[in-house]
Amino acid sequence: MKMKEVKGLETKDLVEKLETSEASLHQMMLNHKITPLENPSQIKVARRDIARMKTELRQRELNKK
Repeated sequence: MKMKEVKGLETKDLVEKLETSEASLHQMMLNHKITPLENPSQIKVARRDIARMKTELRQRELNKK
């Protein structure tokens, strides 16, 4: 997910997407500990997407004040 896509989402949608992404990352990490993933770089990509979403939410919060 690119930053342009993140900025295009409404705040409510962004929060929902963040929650599902975090749950997905958690599940992916658990599965990777049991049996290695075919593409372990998926974990890195998911973490970066979550960071982008959190950054955008924080920016929106600061711009409101």
